[in-house]
Amino acid sequence: MPRLCALCSTQRPILKRPKTGQQICKDCFFYVFETEVHNTILEAKLFQPGDRVAIGASGGKDSTVLAHVMKTLNDRYDYGLELFLLSIDEGITGYRDDSLETVKQNQKEYNLPLKILSYNEFYGWTMDSIVEEVGRRNNCTFCGVFRRQALDRGAAMLGVDHIVTGHNADDVAETVLMNIMRGDIARLGRCTAICTQGEDTIKRSKPFKYTYEKEIVMYAYFKRLTYFSTECIYSPDAYRGHARSFLKMLEAARPSAIIDIIYSGEACEVGEEATKELKERKTCKRCGYIASNDLCKACTLLEGLERGMGNAGITDRGRKQLEASGPTPDGLRTIPFFQMNASTPTDATSSVTTSGQGSGARISPVVDVSAG
Repeated sequence: MPRLCALCSTQRPILKRPKTGQQICKDCFFYVFETEVHNTILEAKLFQPGDRVAIGASGGKDSTVLAHVMKTLNDRYDYGLELFLLSIDEGITGYRDDSLETVKQNQKEYNLPLKILSYNEFYGWTMDSIVEEVGRRNNCTFCGVFRRQALDRGAAMLGVDHIVTGHNADDVAETVLMNIMRGDIARLGRCTAICTQGEDTIKRSKPFKYTYEKEIVMYAYFKRLTYFSTECIYSPDAYRGHARSFLKMLEAARPSAIIDIIYSGEACEVGEEATKELKERKTCKRCGYIASNDLCKACTLLEGLERGMGNAGITDRGRKQLEASGPTPDGLRTIPFFQMNASTPTDATSSVTTSGQGSGARISPVVDVSAG
């Protein structure tokens, strides 16, 4: 007698869930996948009716599945959310330019408004030009810092209350391992949070916090979703890759390792001694974004690039060298001043200012594709 689905006991199974080991049919897989995400959203109380929510869309499997599931759940359970797609063009030739075409296709398929912003518009640099300047060793630091601020700025332009990203269980477990390997106990105590928000930043959350990457791939495959599967050409040199390789070995030996690591991170209690290492949050004197020093990380990195000192914002030694080099020369590009909800939702322009020269040159509007 043929084996039947472990859940419905009527159809033949076509897959074995990496997360639980259950052999289930396609319809049951769709149901449990979506229901688990729905339960995560409810338990964490991520949304309120009427929230304007931006989905961080890169065109990859995680963000594509997130957009599909968020729209599905919003319609099915009447969350009452207004959804948008928000994409950041880092300026990586042969990677991001191709993946953005996938995002535009997703916009048509899901009928959601899309806004695309670029590093070049905000910072005057692309990732290609940054890598040419600093090499591949620390390029992911630039990308991560610039991307986070660009997402907040894009969300402020859209007037949204909330950004959701496709970070999955594997990503969260990798972050826990990275903080352990670096001895960063202060960040270990907060890296498993499903939702983060500061007084001067937009709320961010990870609906896929407990969702395995393998199951996201399987969902995208069986749903036949359109997504871009090529890895970033600069990511193989990232430190995260070591944590990822280690996690895959653990998962092969024990599939529950991913979720167990997350639970372990959640259970960590960080003492006062560790939290003292965290600097007091300030506001960047130059661009108005959150900072732990007089200048935020993005402004420090950008000034270093502009002054030919690419590693100035990477290490304390580099920062001291930058400070010792004297006042910021006039004419260097700086980041436009950031204010929460400073723009109306229809305002799709931004500018790059030059230090000591007022507003500087006006740049072209961001791509703004409306649904429907």
